[in-house]
Amino acid sequence: MQYSQISKEIRKKVLKMIYEANEAHIGSSLSCVDVLTVLYFKILRINHNNSLDDNRDRFILSKGHAAAALYTTLSQRGFFSVDELGKYCQDGERLAGHSTRQCVPGVEVSTGSLGHGLPMGIGMALAAKNDEKEYRTFVLMSDGECDEGSNWEAALFASHHKLDNLIAIIDYNKLQAFGRTNEVLNVEPLKKKWEDFGWEVKEVDGHNFSEIEKELSQVPFEKNKPSLLIAHTVKGKGISFLEDKLLSHYKHFTKEEYELALEELDK
Repeated sequence: MQYSQISKEIRKKVLKMIYEANEAHIGSSLSCVDVLTVLYFKILRINHNNSLDDNRDRFILSKGHAAAALYTTLSQRGFFSVDELGKYCQDGERLAGHSTRQCVPGVEVSTGSLGHGLPMGIGMALAAKNDEKEYRTFVLMSDGECDEGSNWEAALFASHHKLDNLIAIIDYNKLQAFGRTNEVLNVEPLKKKWEDFGWEVKEVDGHNFSEIEKELSQVPFEKNKPSLLIAHTVKGKGISFLEDKLLSHYKHFTKEEYELALEELDK
């Protein structure tokens, strides 16, 4: 199955999950689907039959509010039954609104309090170096969480310790909970800031599968440096009335809106 087909199926399932649960964060989930598709179906060294393989690559969804996208991707990759997606955000079930450690196979850590994913990823990468292990650690961050000071402390630590087995990806959709990132707290020039903190940085169209695959297939971007991929994305990607709209962060769908969105994703 091609990337485009996989990502379309993931988007449709994410939409269904969020609509049926009457939950939010559809925009944040849809913006990172294409990155997750390339990671899980090409880049990550993982085994869905042994999710705790000691030599597996580690993946952290630091933007834990986009858990619906991660759960769906994991189910598509065979980590657990697709049927369980219908239990998303239901009382007593495993799929919480923010990703929770080992709630299902493949979820490495609990996230949702922004600014914690990268520091945890650094711990994993440093452990791999100390234990002389070959696994890599990937951290998918939001652009809004670049407001968090903990990430910049982590960025300094990673470069100081030459963690070239650490790859961070920023889902740069340029919107956060209460406004555009450049209005809430401007992080530009983003690429230069990370380079000044000692990282090797690349930029891609976060919805162009070939660009994403090309760059992530070449990590580390430079020996003895942590790698950062800035993925320029669109919040709410795939649903025209949500694309690049702030309302997509907390949107709850009416039945009519759900049917219209599903029709668009089906095209």
